[in-house]
Amino acid sequence: MKGSPLFLCLFSTMCWMNLMPTAGNKIFHFGPCRVSMSMTEIRSGFTAIKANVQARDPIRTLSILSHPHSLHKVKSSDRCCIAHHLSNFYVDKVFKHCKTEDSYVNRKISSIANSFLSVKRTLAQCHEQNKCMCGQESTEKFKQILANYKGLDVTSAAIKSLGELDILLDWMEKS
Repeated sequence: MKGSPLFLCLFSTMCWMNLMPTAGNKIFHFGPCRVSMSMTEIRSGFTAIKANVQARDPIRTLSILSHPHSLHKVKSSDRCCIAHHLSNFYVDKVFKHCKTEDSYVNRKISSIANSFLSVKRTLAQCHEQNKCMCGQESTEKFKQILANYKGLDVTSAAIKSLGELDILLDWMEKS
């Protein structure tokens, strides 16, 4: 029994370390789901290319994420569902179609996409475990975002969505 206190101390330390975010990462709660991500890294990458991406957006009168009430007033029970759909949306539709002739911009987009891929995987696991339920309101909000996206050609819609990434990041941080 002499080793018991030492074992307990080591076990407690290991458990505590597993709960801590890795360097620079922050834990976000989307309903019952927890996602670790480096918002500082994502924002830094986005800030570096924001002006360039937004200058490529030919349609300034339309918004994909800011359409009235798209992300506003989402119930806490629907946050996981919206986050799950939006991470899939950005990885599968937006980042895939955002290619420029500027290799620096492309590298930044790739870095942001990799961060979102990790978020997508975590939320997919949560969704598969039925922790991430989709109510009617969240489904309607996401349908509106998709309708806004599909109203444009693929490249313009992807550039516009990437240019609005700060809207999504602000919403995620408010979660």
